[in-house]
Amino acid sequence: MNRIDTTFTKLKEKGESALVGFVTAGDPDFSRSLDIVKAMCMSGLDVLELGIPFSDPTADGPVIQRSSARSLQNGMNLTSVMAMTRELRKMTDIPIILFSYYNPILAYGQVSFYEEAVAAGADGLLVVDLPPEESNEMTGLWSGENLALIRLVAPTTPRERMAYISQTAAGFLYLVSKTGVTGSDGLDLTEVSANTAELKSISNLPVCVGFGISTPADVAAIAISADGVVVGTAFEQIIEDNLENPDLVTIMGDTVRRLKAATI
Repeated sequence: MNRIDTTFTKLKEKGESALVGFVTAGDPDFSRSLDIVKAMCMSGLDVLELGIPFSDPTADGPVIQRSSARSLQNGMNLTSVMAMTRELRKMTDIPIILFSYYNPILAYGQVSFYEEAVAAGADGLLVVDLPPEESNEMTGLWSGENLALIRLVAPTTPRERMAYISQTAAGFLYLVSKTGVTGSDGLDLTEVSANTAELKSISNLPVCVGFGISTPADVAAIAISADGVVVGTAFEQIIEDNLENPDLVTIMGDTVRRLKAATI
């Protein structure tokens, strides 16, 4: 059993939902980013989504767009993300999901990406703009199945499409809570609950819900029906608001503890 499966199995036994946290690798720079992520892992984060910075993050709102820009400006690239993954794996056993657009992976080389990601200790990959119909050009070149390909499901996805996406996924399914980009406001909890229930009726994979979730109250409300709750923009907003604050790492750790408490 891999780290993703083990994590969700243990959480289910305890009656908890997973707290899945996204941050852009290298924001604001490699050293501080590594300290921030280490603090998050030590403060109760269940699954880490480590964002690969990209110049055109079209699915992301302005906060995560700016985080990618800061990271790139400070020299972060896919090689650096692999190095950060290796460093994190030395100190934590939580699942690490690399979060990317397809262009950086294509430029890096699909085979090299797979081999280096697995060697570094990554457990999964989520590619925002690579639909199932086109994925074989990447996964068909992989030498194994040691990197779970996480799939996105939109709130507008028809049931038949949900089933197709689920059949090509591994690890967990990422259910987008609403239309729009990351960080946009407005959660319809009734709709989210209904979409979660429908997706869980189709697939045995854990369902994690993300987009627009920022407070412990949001997390608690989503955790009632979902196996995991994804928080991203809220973490990046903390980084952006505290770029010069020496207590940034402590603030991030405290925030993770508050959000994790809401999943129990």
